[in-house]
Amino acid sequence: MYIDKYNRKKAIEYAKKWALKRNPAYYNFDKIGGDCTNFISQCIYAGSGIMNYKKTLGWYYNNGNDKSPSWTGVEYLYNFLINNKEIGPFGEEVSNVEIGDVIQLSFDGLKFSHSLIVVENINNKIYVASHTFDSYNRNINSYEYKKIRYIHLKGVRKN
Repeated sequence: MYIDKYNRKKAIEYAKKWALKRNPAYYNFDKIGGDCTNFISQCIYAGSGIMNYKKTLGWYYNNGNDKSPSWTGVEYLYNFLINNKEIGPFGEEVSNVEIGDVIQLSFDGLKFSHSLIVVENINNKIYVASHTFDSYNRNINSYEYKKIRYIHLKGVRKN
């Protein structure tokens, strides 16, 4: 197994193309809990090029009924990225982000419930893309949230 770079440019290109519409290759989860983390996983996949097919603890998507919890669940994605020691993308919680990194928001201060991808960071003015609250190049400060966390994608483990 070797570590490759996460392609931030490809992740952002994907976000730009699909932030305000839906890629028909993926199920739209808007009506059953929200599509934000599904979209963020698609962006991460565009930048990593590999999934982890481990049934319970992996990160993968085959179709709307055959996917890992981490593909669409905010906490599950966080846990996968922070704890992944096997194939696929991995990261760490940090205090500052780059383009292609992930931000998660808690609106009630208790649980994190929204995932976004950083599409621009100019002098710590962070702009994001997201689904559910569809947006591209939206200032993170325009959200009303109680807690925020930043996940820096460090790389991708491949065979």
